[in-house]
Amino acid sequence: MKKLLLILNSILLAIGTCGGPLVMRLYFIHGGKRVWLSSFLETSAFPIILIPITISYIHNRYRYSYNNCNGNNSNNNHFVSMKSPIFSASALIGILTGLDDYLYACGIKRLPVSTSSLIQSSHLAFTAVFAFILVKHKFTAYSVNSIFLLTLGSVVLALNSSGGDRLVGESTKEYVIGFVMILASAALYGFVLPLLELVYKKSKQVITYSLVMEIQFVMCFFATLFCLVGMFIDNDFKIIPREARDFKLGETKYYIVLVWSAIMWQFFFLGAIGVIFCSSSLLSGIIIAAFLPVTEILAVIVYKEKFQAEKGIALVLSLWGFVSYFYDEIKEARKTKNREMELPQSLHSNT
Repeated sequence: MKKLLLILNSILLAIGTCGGPLVMRLYFIHGGKRVWLSSFLETSAFPIILIPITISYIHNRYRYSYNNCNGNNSNNNHFVSMKSPIFSASALIGILTGLDDYLYACGIKRLPVSTSSLIQSSHLAFTAVFAFILVKHKFTAYSVNSIFLLTLGSVVLALNSSGGDRLVGESTKEYVIGFVMILASAALYGFVLPLLELVYKKSKQVITYSLVMEIQFVMCFFATLFCLVGMFIDNDFKIIPREARDFKLGETKYYIVLVWSAIMWQFFFLGAIGVIFCSSSLLSGIIIAAFLPVTEILAVIVYKEKFQAEKGIALVLSLWGFVSYFYDEIKEARKTKNREMELPQSLHSNT
């Protein structure tokens, strides 16, 4: 079951990683300008999570009734199983996620998707560093090499700030602001993933997938609330109807874009925390980073974005970093498997 959940959540994460930035950029390309609205959409579809939570509750209720019939009593038949310590931690992480959403939306507004995706890939380096600090993940020569390459790729893109990568009519200052915002977003999300894994490890509750979905619900609720406050301050609700009428694709398609943006980002967040539950924050970071080059290529094809030499170099460095990290993970997995196989043999020989 855990392997199936890992596959399912990896698929959701891959779809969200590719689809989220592309749909968000579509909004800005055709006349959308509201940053707080865009950041709000990244988590606003959280009520969708009530569907799998309800299904899980019905399943547990059925299993509870079955166990009672067989004399195996259980008191775990609750729609909400989350206790206050995890609720508080989830709320805090949700606020950090809301801030991360805003930083990311600011960057996407000012940068092509192909550029922002490559910068965002540096989050794997931040995830690795914070995973080492928070959950004691060990570094190897391959992981250090991966971090170095991903960081170098971002530096190459930073040197291109005066080149032809800027959007039409955009100043160098705006480009640099976008670059810094995306990098800050990558760093913050690189902190959030290991922090969530730490919550799982330190929790006194048994972490089930139902509880993971509840955590996701609370996180997205507080992230959405954070962005909602920003929307009120920025008067987004007064401007949205006018922006919809002026949208280049038409008013109806404006709202369709908003809805699909919310759905794609919910896939991303649900997939990310699901992979952490099934494996680790680092694997979640790796999957995100692995599909960012795919997002870049899709942006070049769909939006006809420029693909300069600097992007090519950054892409090669990113892919090299991913390969280095994946090779290390495969190598470590083989070592662990060999040790597990040798242990029963040694016990048998001692007997």
